[in-house]
Amino acid sequence: MSISSQIAVSDTRRGLDYRTVWRWHFYAGLFCIPFVIWLACTGSIFLFHPQIQRWIDRRYDDLTITHAASANSQVQAALAAVPGSMLHFYQLPEDPHSPAQVVVGKGDKEYRIYVQPQTLAVLKVDDEDKRLMNVIFRMHGELMIGNTGSYIVELAASWAAIMIVTGLILWWPRDAKGLGGVLYPRLRAGGRTFWRDIHSVTGIYISFLVLFQIFTGLPWAKSWGGYLKTIRHAANGVAVQQDWTTSSSEQKAAGMAMNDGMDMGSEHAHMHHTVTMKVGPDAYAALDKMVATVAPLDLAYPVEIAPPTRPGGNWTAKSDARDRPLRVNLSLDARSGALVSRQNFSARPWLDRVIGTAIAIHEGQHFGLFNQLLGLFMAIGLVTLSMSGVIMWWRRRPGGVLGAPQPLGRIRFSLGLLVAMVAFGIYFPLLGGSMIIVALTERFIMRRIPKMRRWLGLREPLAA
Repeated sequence: MSISSQIAVSDTRRGLDYRTVWRWHFYAGLFCIPFVIWLACTGSIFLFHPQIQRWIDRRYDDLTITHAASANSQVQAALAAVPGSMLHFYQLPEDPHSPAQVVVGKGDKEYRIYVQPQTLAVLKVDDEDKRLMNVIFRMHGELMIGNTGSYIVELAASWAAIMIVTGLILWWPRDAKGLGGVLYPRLRAGGRTFWRDIHSVTGIYISFLVLFQIFTGLPWAKSWGGYLKTIRHAANGVAVQQDWTTSSSEQKAAGMAMNDGMDMGSEHAHMHHTVTMKVGPDAYAALDKMVATVAPLDLAYPVEIAPPTRPGGNWTAKSDARDRPLRVNLSLDARSGALVSRQNFSARPWLDRVIGTAIAIHEGQHFGLFNQLLGLFMAIGLVTLSMSGVIMWWRRRPGGVLGAPQPLGRIRFSLGLLVAMVAFGIYFPLLGGSMIIVALTERFIMRRIPKMRRWLGLREPLAA
């Protein structure tokens, strides 16, 4: 039995209008498939961030170092490479043969300087904005167009969630005989059955992985991330500090404030540090004491040490590990370098721990190579799902029309479906708003334009 006939039968005996579900599945896919393919491809690259960055830096991996100069001297060499800059943080070398990395700021720019610890030679100066993986990150989360891109990505991800959930409803075996086309594709069937099986079987094996990726990517989004932050602020009564930003513009503003020597007073205080301008060869002499305290602690790489955020304040150090549960924040006495306080990941609020762990899995960094391969499997599955859906649509699409599934009668919504739609609309505010706009536009505009109504396969408007 074909999927359309199964749905038609289901319409007559169940409260849920499956053909309506099919239409929403179709429209969701039509909108989000280009973005899904983009996110799958850029996300696949970002999964292997550590390996890619090591390959980029391979020429600096095996330096000849018999004795290192002071950390302050290394910082002074970096500051001299970008005249007029100020120190943001010093990153400990990964191993005895690796360069030190010093991040400095000037104006609205951040630069990462690779310094040979023994000779103090400047090996490389990178504009942080133009580093490959930072560019990939903005391509993935903002389409390289800032906040507007973040809104578009969030909207596409929200509709992708609708596509996945409606796809699971359509996949659910109601009259199937055997597991063919349900748990494995019938590769010899050929034609429409072959592509339908590829589409539906791929979907069932990656659906929950995709939903996990969608939900764990939301805290970064400009709209949803701001939504979460507002709720947390209201619930706590005070501003909360989060270990992630909701846009590159926020991160950029933090960097500019750091360069101006202003105290941000926000969650950026523990990710980026505002500092007072210091000059002279001994400006950061205290850094050597901080290194002597931090280096033996064997924190997860990369380890960053930053100057005080205010005059007389403490130095700070942290592990900025991509596997976020390994992260540690330290406060160090500015005079002696002694450890004042230590905050492990386990000491953070439960919501931050949940989101931090989920983000580490999302980025493929929580359980090693398997985590990366699992993410790659999901990304390949998403591209397969998207392309097979496009092929099915193109093969069955009648000439001159869009080819959307047409309703057989008056659309019905079960209580369960209505509750699910409201819940999705509340949890995904952009989705909720767009669903209302789509429904109103279809009902009051598209149905009343004959050519558009026929092209979209809509019912005629009810007589007044």
